[in-house]
Amino acid sequence: MNYKNIIKCLFVAGTLSVSTSSCSDWLEVDMEDSILETTLFSTNEGFLTALNGVYSSLNNSSLYGGTLGMVGIDIMAQYYNVPNVINQHNYYYWSGYNYSDNNFDNASNSLWSNMYSLIANVNLLLEKCDEPDAAILDRYYPLVKGEALALRGMMHFDLLRFYGPIYSDATASQECLPYQEDSRRTVQPLISAEEFLNRVIRDLDAAAELLKECDPVLTEGVKDGVLSDDGLDSYDWSYRQLRLNYYAVQALRARAYLWKGDKATAYDIAKNEVIAKSETEQLDVFPWMDRTTVQETIENSRPDYVFSDEVMFSLYNMSRDNLYDNYFSASVNANNRLCFVGSSETGSDSKLASFYDDTNDIRRRMWSFQEGETSGDNAICLVKFQDFSVSSESGDTLTYRYMTPLIRKSEMYLIAAECTDDITEAATLINTVRNVRGAVSLDVTPDNKQELITREFAREVVGEGQLFFYYKRLGMTSIISGTSASGSASMSVDSYVIPLPSDEEDLRN
Repeated sequence: MNYKNIIKCLFVAGTLSVSTSSCSDWLEVDMEDSILETTLFSTNEGFLTALNGVYSSLNNSSLYGGTLGMVGIDIMAQYYNVPNVINQHNYYYWSGYNYSDNNFDNASNSLWSNMYSLIANVNLLLEKCDEPDAAILDRYYPLVKGEALALRGMMHFDLLRFYGPIYSDATASQECLPYQEDSRRTVQPLISAEEFLNRVIRDLDAAAELLKECDPVLTEGVKDGVLSDDGLDSYDWSYRQLRLNYYAVQALRARAYLWKGDKATAYDIAKNEVIAKSETEQLDVFPWMDRTTVQETIENSRPDYVFSDEVMFSLYNMSRDNLYDNYFSASVNANNRLCFVGSSETGSDSKLASFYDDTNDIRRRMWSFQEGETSGDNAICLVKFQDFSVSSESGDTLTYRYMTPLIRKSEMYLIAAECTDDITEAATLINTVRNVRGAVSLDVTPDNKQELITREFAREVVGEGQLFFYYKRLGMTSIISGTSASGSASMSVDSYVIPLPSDEEDLRN
């Protein structure tokens, strides 16, 4: 049995967890007499099913399977050639930050309602964990509660990064969002950005403390496909890259402290809690995949463009190939397709040629010039999430075939580089990332350090929904262009602050 089969067993829990209706939810069926709720949490397995349902539901197209992943927010980051012209591309409202457009508001309403619905589900799970005589086994309690707290912190943090202000001393007191800490479906008060972020950090801190005592990632690594030998639901202690494991939680803490502007703490977490402790002589939990290793997967027709060994946390999306087919393939209508600008891979009009400054950079291979039905349909397509053929069932054991990364090791290197005042150390951290991709080292100075980090981060997280948040954190007014080969795009700081969706505003008025 492999992880794909396990996910099939959890399909019902996952697909019912989030619906397209804001008032529909997997734990709201017949809640008057609490039949479903009581049944679900009457066994240890029920707690695991509830937790797995949340992970599965994060793949919803309104969440990390679209809007907060490779589609909406990465269009906002200007990765793709999406002109802000209504008759030239159907996703113009994303690239133009047209927040009053009905299409954007519909997407925002779905994001908000589905994310807060999932948070309420997590809160119910947390409440049930701490009930007297709860059915959850003592051994599972810190694992389930730790991951649940981490999920609550992560989801709230991404809501803050999306809807909240550019965080600073001047904006910290602004009321922005509700922090939902119970399973009720009532309108919660808006709290300040500072209080909101403090609660994110509180949840992540508590999660880390729980997982520190039980997470096998600390002693056994990610355990991809490796079963425990104790006979106790061993898959729940395996595939730690697909769960918010201890190191992934520490990475979220580094992100949160950096968002807060506390570079000293962000550095300490990234460098000393993640990099130093996950890379030891005894155990390298997230080993680098160098250019040769990735090239071998390409030559074997099973390309690992997500550099899976390095991924600290990823969703497992068995419909990942549909995302490629619907958004990135050359067969997609040009008005819907998300691709790099350019008529060839190496021409002067190609973003590919300027985006990667070294032709040996293996990250270039995740883009491919493809011919459409007509010459006008040719495109530089993102093949990072394209499926590959397998000759037997053994292909299902390749976990990376369905991975959509949310946190990766290289981000910790770049956070540490940004936060250190030691320019020699920063250069080592930045060039470590470059070298492992096959790119040459660069001279790093105090004047060019942030620009080099920006470029490397953009290359690292294509299709992973992180670049817009990076730009927003820094309040950047000039960002990498999506519609020109090598130019920049002007960015208004006002465009970084997304208004609350209309459905939520209506509830509050």
